Amino acid sequence: APAPPPAQHLFSDPAEVEALRGKLLAWYDRCKRDLPWRALAATEPDADRRGYAVWVSEIMLQQTQVATVIDYYNRWMQKWPTLQALAQASLEEVNELWAGLGYYSRGKRLQEAARKVVSELAGQMPRTAEELQKLLPGVGRYTAGAIASISYGQATGVVDGNVIRVLCRLRCIGADSSSPAVIDRLWDMANVLVDRSRPGDFNQALMELGATVCMPKAPLCGECPVKQQCQAWRRVSLSPGATVALVFAGVGDCPLCPPATEPWDSSLGVTNFPRKAAKKPPRAMRTATCVLERRGCHGAPEYLIVQRPSSGLLAGLWEFPSLPLAQHLQEEKEREELADHLQAWMGRPVAAKGLRFIGEVIHIFSHIHQTYVVYSLHLDGDVTLDPALSPSRWVTEDEFHASAVSTAMKKV
Repeated sequence: APAPPPAQHLFSDPAEVEALRGKLLAWYDRCKRDLPWRALAATEPDADRRGYAVWVSEIMLQQTQVATVIDYYNRWMQKWPTLQALAQASLEEVNELWAGLGYYSRGKRLQEAARKVVSELAGQMPRTAEELQKLLPGVGRYTAGAIASISYGQATGVVDGNVIRVLCRLRCIGADSSSPAVIDRLWDMANVLVDRSRPGDFNQALMELGATVCMPKAPLCGECPVKQQCQAWRRVSLSPGATVALVFAGVGDCPLCPPATEPWDSSLGVTNFPRKAAKKPPRAMRTATCVLERRGCHGAPEYLIVQRPSSGLLAGLWEFPSLPLAQHLQEEKEREELADHLQAWMGRPVAAKGLRFIGEVIHIFSHIHQTYVVYSLHLDGDVTLDPALSPSRWVTEDEFHASAVSTAMKKV
């Protein structure tokens, strides 16, 4: 078994823990941002409605910035103010409201879980982190801890990206912060630190500190309420120009120390922490997309959109007819493959030369560098679509923007 971490990595001094809790909560009370889900969680007397409100916010905030989420959250809660209302909604409605927020499976899982609460749990949210994680699809360890502590007052810690950064700097943790062993230690620390009387506020304070002060780049250390407890700040501030490379490097077999051979940049100061494994570059993909246009019955242009499969990337969303392409195809070959694909939709030959090249659209997903090669084709007369294929429909431009389409398709 690996050696236990040195004491300097742990929160083993009760007096220090109490001081950190007090300073962080006082700062949070004074400086926290006014966010709609916080206001609702603080004023809603009904526990289940409070839990639902926090749950929606936490799912939306996964991989998405606060500024982007606020409008989506307000519209969501206005349309579906309760679990019961969401459970009665259609997936199409959920996708339409979620369109543009990204990571679309989140909305689908949220609705599935709401239906489970209504149909199997008598409409009552689970009250503990353990039960939330066990019973609700799409609710992981972090989301369960956030709901349980903020909504129901359970004294359980949380670990997200912001908390990882704060804890790694507070304790100069230099091992790979994405490794399971380090993550387990960070959860242990979070559970030790959480304030027993105000667990939800404390967890939000820790996350707020990471989001607004202890940021990945250019942290505002001078404004940090717990800098005196931060070992990274103390090492850098007390020893200007000192080599941070040697801070706890390779102490025995400590699972939280950086390797002694790890190259560190002393000029980075506290931003040496946390250390992360190098990200894999996103894989490159090319997709041919055709905007099929016809003249509608009222004279306005209409465009064909088709529904994606119910699983996988952008599941259930609508898009222009599209076809994945092999890399490095010549344009002539791309046209031919797209023409064959469109012919299957329309049941009549499509001339490759009739496809007008518009340009390329690049969209970056978390793990995919996607290039859409965009063509257009104007159709004369009516077209009968094969009902055996994926669902499809003709829409006006306004109807297109109101449909559950991805940001990538809006770019197209």
